[in-house]
Amino acid sequence: MFLSFIPTILFIIIIVGIIAFFSNRNHNVNNMEPNQIKPKATAGDFLLNIGAIIALYTIVSYLLNLTFIVIETSYPQITGGYNYYISQSISWPVSILIILFPIFVIIMGFLEKSYTQDPEKRNVGIHKWLTYITLFIGGIILIADLITVIYYFIDGQELTVGFLLKVFSVLIITLIVFLYYIADIKNTLTPSKRKTWLTVSTLVVVASIVWGFSVLGSPQTQRLLKYDQQKVNDLQTINSQIQNYFYSSKVLPKTLDEIISTGNFYGNIIDTQTKKPYEYEKTGDKTYSLCAEFNKTSNNAVATDNGVTYPPEKILYLYGGTLWTHPAGKYCFTMTAVSDIYGKPMIGN
Repeated sequence: MFLSFIPTILFIIIIVGIIAFFSNRNHNVNNMEPNQIKPKATAGDFLLNIGAIIALYTIVSYLLNLTFIVIETSYPQITGGYNYYISQSISWPVSILIILFPIFVIIMGFLEKSYTQDPEKRNVGIHKWLTYITLFIGGIILIADLITVIYYFIDGQELTVGFLLKVFSVLIITLIVFLYYIADIKNTLTPSKRKTWLTVSTLVVVASIVWGFSVLGSPQTQRLLKYDQQKVNDLQTINSQIQNYFYSSKVLPKTLDEIISTGNFYGNIIDTQTKKPYEYEKTGDKTYSLCAEFNKTSNNAVATDNGVTYPPEKILYLYGGTLWTHPAGKYCFTMTAVSDIYGKPMIGN
């Protein structure tokens, strides 16, 4: 949810930065006394400050995105209705953090060097404006974070481990940014303190990435999971074709070739990883199985129907959803053909 506001926030920051840049420039020119040199925002100051703040907001948003994905994977939410956890990839947030965080550090290094050479540059408008905006936004997030916890407690809602970890991650990450810029406003950031802040922020980013890989797996694991997801998607398409065939002809096909021969079949019947066809077997007048070789055990999921809770291995289909649960290795989904293809979810026997 927070990520959806990032483009708007960045746009506002850029506009405010441009206004502050020209306002500060005109103010310095108009109020400059003879033989007095006052600091003014140069194009370099503007670009460095805007670049730093954009990098900061992007890093914070994707760092939170990464931690939320890991927390949701470790502590999936279970509701009273149909609930499926769909695997989320950490590839995008991790890639952004690996590239953008060092860039942010480099930009901050350039700014610190310019402040060391000319301490008065800390007082230029562009720097002050962006610092106060960041403190304002950080303060709002911290307050909203605490209000959410109190609301859940007073409202009697369950404070789950996953929920509390999300609240804690928002609190810690936002607090680090907030306290850093408070120290910057007070001009109490010595070179040694800046190194300490850099060390703390680096540890937070690295720890989050390592945590993500430990929970969701290495890049090789992610590749295997993507293969599994493709297999599931293919089997769902095949299953849909079988259901349509049964809906129109009232009998199950003996082989997939019977459906293909109608000219109405679409989808992939070959496993892109093993290069072998998926297995289909008619086991009864209305029952059949679909088999594939899976690399990893799928994420756990829970479904309830009229108060009955089904374990992950029993969940096979949910209104054309994109996830079937399965163990590693060869696994066959036992399916039942129904006359109404838009009926209730099919639960395995």
